[in-house]
Amino acid sequence: MTKLTLAGLALLICSALVIAACAPVRAFDTVVPKDSESRKIGSDIAYGEGPRRQLDIYAPVAAGDRPLPVIVFIYGGSWASGTREGYHFAARALAAGGFVTFVPDYRLVPEVHFPGFLEDCAAAVRWVRAHAAQYGGDPDRIVLVGHSAGAYNAAMLALDPHFLDADRSAIKGFAGLAGPYDFLPLDGPVPTTTFGRWPRLEETQPIHYADASSPPVLLLHGQKDDTVWPKNSINLDRKLRAAGVSSELKIYPELGHAGIVTAFAKPFRDRAPVLADVITFAHRVAGS
Repeated sequence: MTKLTLAGLALLICSALVIAACAPVRAFDTVVPKDSESRKIGSDIAYGEGPRRQLDIYAPVAAGDRPLPVIVFIYGGSWASGTREGYHFAARALAAGGFVTFVPDYRLVPEVHFPGFLEDCAAAVRWVRAHAAQYGGDPDRIVLVGHSAGAYNAAMLALDPHFLDADRSAIKGFAGLAGPYDFLPLDGPVPTTTFGRWPRLEETQPIHYADASSPPVLLLHGQKDDTVWPKNSINLDRKLRAAGVSSELKIYPELGHAGIVTAFAKPFRDRAPVLADVITFAHRVAGS
């Protein structure tokens, strides 16, 4: 299969499976080539009880002897779908950039509602900090990266001190791709089902927690995103900057909601420098 044909097939599958609402991307992940400079070094590792509390681990092939900075990548899926098996392409890309990369699953709606999925993600990050050194990672240099609902989850862990407590000191930065951070009033069945049971809705919003204690932030969004409006990133960036936090906002003119994460994949990296921007940011905040 030629590179052009492969890219075309991947784009077709991406369009069919992802664009509507971050549906599973396992078919997309199957057909796109992966970075040969990285490999999976751990599979199906439990960070808690149950099948949705497991994670996979990736690392550079040539990792060297020094501990590497860590990325925890949290995928999206409207808090109701998704699996780590669909994101080998993203994890391998991040690991090839020089990071030990962890990709956790977490419980989904309707099994849990806010804040259950956040509690799972926090438990995964705490597990990563406790065990990163066993896999060549530096437990005190963790960068959270997420897409869509996963960017929301990562933002809440980075901004709300409640979820990680003392382990929040290890979070050196947060990079969010097309995340919902400021979406009140709740509008539509997905946010209403996911967050509507919580009695104080302002507490469900990442922007509510943006203050001077927040770590450095990179907010990436596609101008053509009609699933999560770019104003979510714009508003959060504005509040972070007003609080004196290092925040960088990048809007990619030609990308939509799915395209911003599929730009991690080899056939689509020329569409926008999403991967390069995330890796550059993560190395900078991790001091590597």
